Amino acid sequence: MTTTAMAGGTTAGLVGAALAVLLLPWLWAALAHLVWRPRAVARAFARQGVRGPPYRFLVGNNDEVKAMRAAAGGETLARGSHDIVPRVLPHCRAWAARYGRVFLSWAGARPTLCVGSYDMARRVLADKAGLFVKPDPGPSILALLGMGLVFAEGEDWARHRRVVHPAFAMDKLKMMTGAVAACAGEVIRAWQARAAAAGGEATVEVGQQFTELTADVISHTAFGSSYRRGKEVFLAQRELQHIALAAITSARRVPGMEYAPTKANVRRWQLERKVRDTLMAIIGERLDAAGEARGYGTDLLGLMLEANAGGGGGKAVMSMEEIIDECKTFFFAGHDTTAHLLTWGMFLLGTHPEWQPRLREEVLRECGGADTPLHGDALNKLKLVTMVLYETLRLYGAVSMIGRVAAADADLCGVKVPRGTVLTIPIAMLHRDEEVWGADAGEFNPGRFRDGVGRAAAHPGALLAFSSGPRSCIGQDFAMLEAKATLALVLRRFAFEVAPEYVHAPTDFLTLQPLQGLPVVLKLLDP
Repeated sequence: MTTTAMAGGTTAGLVGAALAVLLLPWLWAALAHLVWRPRAVARAFARQGVRGPPYRFLVGNNDEVKAMRAAAGGETLARGSHDIVPRVLPHCRAWAARYGRVFLSWAGARPTLCVGSYDMARRVLADKAGLFVKPDPGPSILALLGMGLVFAEGEDWARHRRVVHPAFAMDKLKMMTGAVAACAGEVIRAWQARAAAAGGEATVEVGQQFTELTADVISHTAFGSSYRRGKEVFLAQRELQHIALAAITSARRVPGMEYAPTKANVRRWQLERKVRDTLMAIIGERLDAAGEARGYGTDLLGLMLEANAGGGGGKAVMSMEEIIDECKTFFFAGHDTTAHLLTWGMFLLGTHPEWQPRLREEVLRECGGADTPLHGDALNKLKLVTMVLYETLRLYGAVSMIGRVAAADADLCGVKVPRGTVLTIPIAMLHRDEEVWGADAGEFNPGRFRDGVGRAAAHPGALLAFSSGPRSCIGQDFAMLEAKATLALVLRRFAFEVAPEYVHAPTDFLTLQPLQGLPVVLKLLDP
């Protein structure tokens, strides 16, 4: 062998040894993350009586979840059935039946504890110490909702809430009743004209109508005179919602792919930039108006900007980017969830028509006839309408499951949970727990809320549609006010029933909605 060959072999050996030194720690860490830790975590939970489907290398139980969701997606429900769990959470139903309400599964190599116990769920949601935090939403969800109140943590969350809270005070919301009624009135008049032209009866797909209505309402109440540009935000966010859902439900998630210049990501960046530029222009106009002593405005944005300017000793509490994120949050959450509350409320009243005369009598008594303007104080007296809306939220709440992450090792009602464990709270299952809601938990029974939401079940605070604890939805009063106003206007003009062609297939599209919309037969009432 020549000296040159020997030297070459020595060099190659040194390079190989160097690479081995560099790769061994990485391989060791990978094995620990993908093999040893999952086994150790599964054994630790098993010793506490918590079991679940076995961990599969790298993918966890993702393939099983995808297969069960695909199988469930091909099935429809009987119109009188409100058991949506097999459609929206089929894996939770299957594994809870096999392993119990509290079970362990795997999202890739990450342990996921299903918190199917009300005591445990309330403990997680009541946390004020930062022990159970929101999971990282990822860039697709952040593009849609922003890092606002929904995802902020710790001092950032407290600072944001101080600024946003004044805009959602009840006295401020009552002042917006007129704007809500005006937007809803336009829709009702269009339905009236359509029904009158067809001899007093017309079939309308109300799901899309309510989506457009609530976008119009939030555009007016959030952005006032700038509502037309607010509607541009709505259209961009609808497309971002499709992109986010595709990212969440993809079969294989390659780390870092959310940042690669794929076609979907490039489109997401374009839409995100459009939303940001639109909101910046609206906010900039308000700041200029305030600088000229014309005020910030009395809509949600104006109230938030006023609180932001006056809450920090003359210094703004939130940055421009943070304000934009809050606008994204209340714009999407403010129209999407309310639209589906109205849609499912119409479905339940359309399939249980015996409730319509009772609600109509209450609306006419408290709010007056069809030509009487609505007022916030009158809407607050609609007890039966409120009961129906609460029952709608129980059976068809916008969010079927919420998640948290253990920020440190924790003891959760006697179960030791290691740091990094994802905690999922299956709201749709908990809302059908017969031990808590009674033997009729699967049935439509608004009467369970006759003594208020706190006494409707064996557990106080069992209704989790707006979450619970310090992180409960700040916009719940706004959503309820808008839903009550819209239903009141509908009930004063129409009797209705769900159309024969309706297919009962509730689907989780980030929020719960009918797969093929909700066609409703509207019948004009005698004037």
